[in-house]
Amino acid sequence: MPWLTPVSDWLARSSLQIQVFGAALGLVILPVFVQAPLVRYFPWVSLGMTLLWLGLGVWLMRRPAWQLWGDLIVGFGWIWLTGSLYWGWFRWEPVVHLPIEALGLPIALVCLMGGWGRVGSYFFLGSLLGTAVTDLYINWMHLFPTWRQLMAISPDTAPLVLRAASATLQTDVAACRAIVLVLFLLVATAIAVTTSRQLAWWAFGGAVFSTLIVDGLFFLTAALA
Repeated sequence: MPWLTPVSDWLARSSLQIQVFGAALGLVILPVFVQAPLVRYFPWVSLGMTLLWLGLGVWLMRRPAWQLWGDLIVGFGWIWLTGSLYWGWFRWEPVVHLPIEALGLPIALVCLMGGWGRVGSYFFLGSLLGTAVTDLYINWMHLFPTWRQLMAISPDTAPLVLRAASATLQTDVAACRAIVLVLFLLVATAIAVTTSRQLAWWAFGGAVFSTLIVDGLFFLTAALA
């Protein structure tokens, strides 16, 4: 049945898009549980692991069957690099968080202009957009002092600060602002995955959507502290 060929191709393509979306989602959430504790106590180890991620990504990109995943891992390598730099040495100052996280932006743009690493570059851009929205909300709610306090105290006393932050966020104003930014992230994700079947956009959408999960975990932690 000749008509089955286009159908099977469409199903295979759709499956790959979902896999890329899920992989992008996981690669943004992973540093929350792995990199965060590692970089707090062993920042140089975390920074050095950047070379492992980039090396693995480039190695996979040279193999046709794994090129897509290597591309994604290279993009993840830039996220890991900027995360290591900020959380290892600058985490006490929230004002420089976004600029440091954006250090990979010129690299991503150069790769896109050169037609190399499209999936990884879009993945990085999606993650950076999510970071910008999160920082905007934290600044919007005047939580930068709380951020600095959390970075300066021991983990044992962190619940006290988180409880205070949670009280700040349990207001109508905080809820309205959160809804605006959540809708923005949802719309950005929807546009990325519905207007294009290109895998790069699905990587972008997965990275953007992961922001909702990471931020949701943070606010849940604050509420339960």
